[in-house]
Amino acid sequence: MEAPLYPDFPLDPSTPSGDQPAFWVGPRHLAGDDGRLYDAIADTLSGLGWTSLTIVRGRHEPDEAPEDRQVLRSTVLHISPDALRWAQWSLADEPFHLGELPIAWQISARADTSSPLAQWSAYFTTDVPGEAVADFLVALDARDQPAVPLAGPELVLDAVAAHGWLRDIDQPQAAATDPTFTSHICLGEVPPLIQEADPRALTTEADEAGPAGWQAWAEPALGAPCLWAASFGASVPHDLVAAFAASLSSTAPVLRRVLPEATQERLLRAPAI
Repeated sequence: MEAPLYPDFPLDPSTPSGDQPAFWVGPRHLAGDDGRLYDAIADTLSGLGWTSLTIVRGRHEPDEAPEDRQVLRSTVLHISPDALRWAQWSLADEPFHLGELPIAWQISARADTSSPLAQWSAYFTTDVPGEAVADFLVALDARDQPAVPLAGPELVLDAVAAHGWLRDIDQPQAAATDPTFTSHICLGEVPPLIQEADPRALTTEADEAGPAGWQAWAEPALGAPCLWAASFGASVPHDLVAAFAASLSSTAPVLRRVLPEATQERLLRAPAI
């Protein structure tokens, strides 16, 4: 069983992170995003040399002060130097939901610049650990051809099994869960609205299973709302999903100031001195 090392020390998720002491916590897959999912990923992309663009849509009346401008929607888009991959912070742009949670980051790639369409997209909600999304992006950035598959699905399950996750008894080649049966990753039908260049996704009948892609989520308690969810289109290369999975399941502690209310009692933590 997992329990706080310092259970008497209050950790209130509603308190601003600047007012909280820092803790090293684990397991990572239950540690949330520390309320910094945008900053953590934006810093990673800046370090990789990606360009950021802010798109603001609103209404501006004549003689209206800038602070009174009515902003309708805004999006922050980060684009790689070769323009083959991009990441969109969509939380401020009326995002759709995954597992009843709002999508925060949408990451996409294409085979070449002649097509404006993404070959694949991956989606991450709030509270996905930022370290896992960052490692996914670092692996994506390192690829010469971001849309070409280089390995099979077994690579993903090997990544989590190396950190003690258990393969599903009924689907040992397609699913795994952490030892507390809280977080899961499986290869299954891609949810609706997940953008996918595979033409089979457009021709699937209502009673047919569509293309299979990797899905991951954390469910703190049976029947409880998900803490976070991630969805990878069927064409996302398995080695990139494996980079995410390896980071997500890592036993290395992560630095946090704000912990998710749903899982803070299940986390081991020690002060970061």
